[in-house]
Amino acid sequence: NVRLFALLLMVLEWTHPGLSSPLRPICDLRVLDHFIKEAWDAEAALRACKDACSVATNFTVPLTRVDYDVWEAMNIEERAQEVQSGIHVLNEAISSLQASNQTDVLQSHIDASISNIASIRQVLRSLSIPEYVPPTSGGEDKEMQKVFSISELFQVHINFLRGKVRLLLANAPVCHQGVS
Repeated sequence: NVRLFALLLMVLEWTHPGLSSPLRPICDLRVLDHFIKEAWDAEAALRACKDACSVATNFTVPLTRVDYDVWEAMNIEERAQEVQSGIHVLNEAISSLQASNQTDVLQSHIDASISNIASIRQVLRSLSIPEYVPPTSGGEDKEMQKVFSISELFQVHINFLRGKVRLLLANAPVCHQGVS
């Protein structure tokens, strides 16, 4: 299980910080690639079951497009807030599917996706990325959109991981300390 391996690598990094290693495990994007692959698998399973996997609801999800000029102008706290907010909203949307009486196969993908989001949060925490702080204003978040199918929900999940989460992890300050 790759999640167990990733957790083991993180623990080893924390317990042996003086060991020289070419790449710190918590900064290794292959861990994120595993979560992206599992999201692809879930989306493929959803596409295959079509009508049997539909629900009569819509989902609020984060926008996945990245304006690189805007992203580069943001500080790490702003980037972290955008990613953590998106992860929070994705977790809420995917968690809402748990009560929808899906097939066993689909339910296993839903459970795995929720577990993967928790693991991604742990990776972000280990990189000292600030945690999600709900906005104090009651207004609609401009970085959100609505989708109308489970398949679209998982497509957004994949694209969010491939885009904003990858950009945040790849540029996490702790991953570049001591690198000149």
